[in-house]
Amino acid sequence: MSETHAQTVLFVRDTMLPPVDPPIAERGAVKWMRENLFSTPLNIALTLLGVLIVWWLVSASLPWWLNSVWNASSLSQCREIVAATAGEGASGACWAMIRERWHQFIFGFYPASEWWRPVLAFGLLFAALAPVLFAGQKRNQSLILLAVLAYLLVTLYLAGAPGTAFLLSLLLVAGLLVGAQLAPGKLLWFTLAFPALCFWLLWGGSVWSPIVAMAGFGVLYAVFRVGTPFIGLVPAAGAGVVAAVLWWLYLDKPVVDALQAALPFGIQSVRSDLFGGFLLAIVIGVTGIAFSLPIGILLALGRQSDMLIVKTLSVGFIEFIRGVPLITLLFTASLLLQYFLPPGTNFDIILRVIILVTFFAAAYLAEVIRGGLAALPRGQYEAADALGLDYWQAQRLVILPQALKISIPSIVSTFIGLFKDTTLVAFVGLMDPLKGVTQIVRADINWKGIYWEPYIFVGTIFFLICFGMSRYSMYLERKLKTDHR
Repeated sequence: MSETHAQTVLFVRDTMLPPVDPPIAERGAVKWMRENLFSTPLNIALTLLGVLIVWWLVSASLPWWLNSVWNASSLSQCREIVAATAGEGASGACWAMIRERWHQFIFGFYPASEWWRPVLAFGLLFAALAPVLFAGQKRNQSLILLAVLAYLLVTLYLAGAPGTAFLLSLLLVAGLLVGAQLAPGKLLWFTLAFPALCFWLLWGGSVWSPIVAMAGFGVLYAVFRVGTPFIGLVPAAGAGVVAAVLWWLYLDKPVVDALQAALPFGIQSVRSDLFGGFLLAIVIGVTGIAFSLPIGILLALGRQSDMLIVKTLSVGFIEFIRGVPLITLLFTASLLLQYFLPPGTNFDIILRVIILVTFFAAAYLAEVIRGGLAALPRGQYEAADALGLDYWQAQRLVILPQALKISIPSIVSTFIGLFKDTTLVAFVGLMDPLKGVTQIVRADINWKGIYWEPYIFVGTIFFLICFGMSRYSMYLERKLKTDHR
């Protein structure tokens, strides 16, 4: 058989052919274009149409970008410079307006001598976020704190910060940097104290005002811990909230006045109507994001509760807020909320807006988190029961970590929408960067008629902030995706 087979086979290769590259049409950019851009006649037509549109947009806008003017004192002077350099009839971007009015887009009408305070608050914001965003990661926390230290070293100097504030700020960040190496978990205490510090830096006044206000949360916690063994968890939490509200309404101001009389210390007060630009947007956006998430979690748990009153209140709140436009809530905060407060109460307009924006975002987050809870299999709840965990232990250790991981994309989308919706505060008289400040700048006779430049500038900053949140959410998803590794 073998001899017959050897005689019938015409050729048997005894050497290997050298490797060769695949055909040009089956590799690299040519293959990608053939499969994605020119695979069918319809795709070919759409590709050509897209190329023509891009070519038209670039050819129409490129001269406008190339003829940009950065140094001028008015729009008419910009046009004269463009005509002198590019010829009569040419157009060009007048970025000199941004160069002249950048401080209004960033700080609104915040006093120039006090710019160091929002600059410092913005830097410390990242120091406060580091223990939350990178919990337990010494390297990442240290890198962020080093960046904050370098940022404050430069910006506080340029903003003309007083020597004492400059030195104390750098010492504070240096102390946090040391803490990140020795006990990174302890930095959460700075995160908890940051809201009071930020409020004092931005609004000024007596240092005791934010301290006494934060003491209200201490009252809430004390009443909750003392009342839980006697009246139960939920009634104790309700009693704590009532005690904190009473503290803020009736005891806050007398205690602040007494402490200020005994130990007077404070900085220049700044009225809320001077806030504007991205300072206002970041204050409202960051505060709303920080407080809406825990409220949304509680509302989601309340909606799934077996207790009729808790479930009814949660469902009623969520459906009411979701059924009302945000602009309606903002008008309520601006015009109606003051009527429900005791006579003579001075409730800051920005604080009122923050509360309503937080409630609005919390209602949407509650539904997002409820979707995450519904996505968990029943076995996770049964496993928590089998371990002997009570309700809150099961939620904290088993259920919520998985539900929040599932809900990360939707949660971040809600946060991004909330931050962009801060521009709606222009309708209640606050100077947001998109409409409020831009309208004021364009009302100046020197810049009357300018249009695209302020919107492009504001849109770029909004994009960078929202894109940063989106990228962090993708990083967090990859970090927590441990189920298929």
